Amino acid sequence: MIRENQRFLNHLNMLLDGLLVFIALPVSFWLRFTLFPGVPTVPLIRYVQAAAFLGPGHVLLYAFMGLYESVRKKRLYRDLGGIVWANTLGFILFQMSLFLLRDVHFSRGALVIYFLLVNCLTGGKRIFVRKVLYRFRKQGYNQKFVVLVGAGPLAKRYLAELERAPELGLTVKGYVAGGGERLPARKKLGDLSQIESVLERSRPDEVVAALEMENYAHMPQLIQACEKSGVRLSLIPFFADYVPARPQIDFINSLPLMNLRRIPLDNLGNAFMKRSMDIVGSLLLIAATAPIMLFAAVGVKFSSPGPVIFRQKRVGLGKREFYMYKFRSMRVNDSSETAWSTDTDARKTRFGSFIRKFSIDELPQFFNVLKGDMSLVGPRPEVPFYVEQFKEEIPLYMVKHQVRPGITGWAQVNGLRGDTSIEERIRHDIFYIENWTLLFDIKILFMTLFKGIKNQEKLQ
Repeated sequence: MIRENQRFLNHLNMLLDGLLVFIALPVSFWLRFTLFPGVPTVPLIRYVQAAAFLGPGHVLLYAFMGLYESVRKKRLYRDLGGIVWANTLGFILFQMSLFLLRDVHFSRGALVIYFLLVNCLTGGKRIFVRKVLYRFRKQGYNQKFVVLVGAGPLAKRYLAELERAPELGLTVKGYVAGGGERLPARKKLGDLSQIESVLERSRPDEVVAALEMENYAHMPQLIQACEKSGVRLSLIPFFADYVPARPQIDFINSLPLMNLRRIPLDNLGNAFMKRSMDIVGSLLLIAATAPIMLFAAVGVKFSSPGPVIFRQKRVGLGKREFYMYKFRSMRVNDSSETAWSTDTDARKTRFGSFIRKFSIDELPQFFNVLKGDMSLVGPRPEVPFYVEQFKEEIPLYMVKHQVRPGITGWAQVNGLRGDTSIEERIRHDIFYIENWTLLFDIKILFMTLFKGIKNQEKLQ
């Protein structure tokens, strides 16, 4: 039943997308000449005719870009990012078509409104549909039935994750495991040697293999049984803790190689876009914050003896050391390279406490960004003393040095600043590194404006 429902939902999804794209262009015409009265150079009927081609064209484009695949395990921001990218490509193709038809002169204002409107309509529809499906699935409807293979730690971890995400609509019918293995409160459907007959009886929508390393000898039999039954098979590798969010698969002839730590910023195009945004952004921000920096410099100079700018060694991209700039917020001391700054640090001056409270002390780091030592967004850099300590104590700590450190980051906008859990910070940093997009950077910058500038430190 789930397959028939999925096909029906996909067809309905495609029909709604086509309809929304179709109405977007005539509505844009109406908005343009209602809000800004004037004489249109092209009548409404021409917009309707163009929309009749745009609707099916966008649906085909969405299909080619995989936007009608199951969204159960796809993050919302990826789905919305795909929609914006597809609509942008469709808009460019539309513009090229209008250029070739030189006698057609659509209103530029109407086309701008159309581009914004089609993104809002198709993106908003996806948000609405996803919310509705999540609510139905939490109530037990639209379920996808799974047979779990394995009963060890990986299988238990899979079940725990499903319990935390009922909106996915995945229901485990039972499990298959070795003779003595058991999962509490779950129905055992058979042993590993009986997998083929289990699939014939239970007819699941999906099989999830969560075999521990010692049971991997059964994997060929499991794959063969799933292919024979026509059931989709998903694997949780026994080395799951080391697999990144988007692993890269390469081949040497027919031999697959999984690159465990390939990240989006390894791509030269992505790296160029990020660096370009850093250069332009840092120049604009230096100009915009120059009066604040002048005020801070004067305040630091008169608050206590010592330099205005505090330079401290930090570890950055490729584990290279650089000097990070800040307005000095503490009295000159001998432990600046090793001592951990705390909320009630006695070394802070009263003015230093103020500029730290509102992150004014970090404004000189825009010059670090301009130099290329840092980025506007990225994991926060640490002093060498703590890098040497944390790399031995915290798993995956050194992964953060595969990208430029940032002034702000995903961990910071989620409240992990100052004296907070290093493990949680690293978890957020790795999520950022493995899921980087330019839109993700922009999102973090906006979040910083609204919730990341003022921190939890107390004024002294």
